[in-house]
Amino acid sequence: MDETGKVSPARRRGLADEVADRIREAIFNGGYAPGAQLREVELSGVMDVSRGPVREALRILEREGLVRCAWHRGTVVTTLSAEDVAELESLRGALERLAVERITAHAAEEDLASLEKAAGLMERARDEHDMVRLDIGFHDAVFAAAGHLRLAEAWEAIRCQVHLFLLTRIGRSTQGYLGRVPREHRELVAVLRSRDLQAALDLFAAHRRVAVDVVSAEPAPS
Repeated sequence: MDETGKVSPARRRGLADEVADRIREAIFNGGYAPGAQLREVELSGVMDVSRGPVREALRILEREGLVRCAWHRGTVVTTLSAEDVAELESLRGALERLAVERITAHAAEEDLASLEKAAGLMERARDEHDMVRLDIGFHDAVFAAAGHLRLAEAWEAIRCQVHLFLLTRIGRSTQGYLGRVPREHRELVAVLRSRDLQAALDLFAAHRRVAVDVVSAEPAPS
């Protein structure tokens, strides 16, 4: 606060956010896989910035759940544990339940059309990482269609972690992935259009379960 007791002028910000955006993008592109180490000195050199904005950017990503910082390991891209996966699934399921309830009861035609458009984009996915982005984009549209601001904000709070979860899923297996995902999302739109709440809840739960099962499966023996 300044001497008058009022708030002081805000400091200019932006560089740390830009650095966070670039690191986040690299994680989502597969440049830094779960468990990869993120070294401040290397990142500052590659991005031609001082270590201060890099350090602040890593704190931003830590709050999003994308990285974890530990004194003995430094900063690494988050590797989701079985407990992480279970918590994400339960919370995402609770949020999606409310979204589905609201959409089946109240969604306008333009809301359903936006979901169809988001599902249609998946037909043109360039690769698995692009498909993950489009998958997240579809679920963004679901929460937007629900017309519930605080619900959308709750989704935004876990969105990056769900993205990381889907990256973990394609890291485990991509067999049939590019063909299956667009079909699943077309089916989700169709059941929302039907306004059949229980059928929609069941299909959304089954859709989530596919990815959870892939991530939770024991690795095949080498």
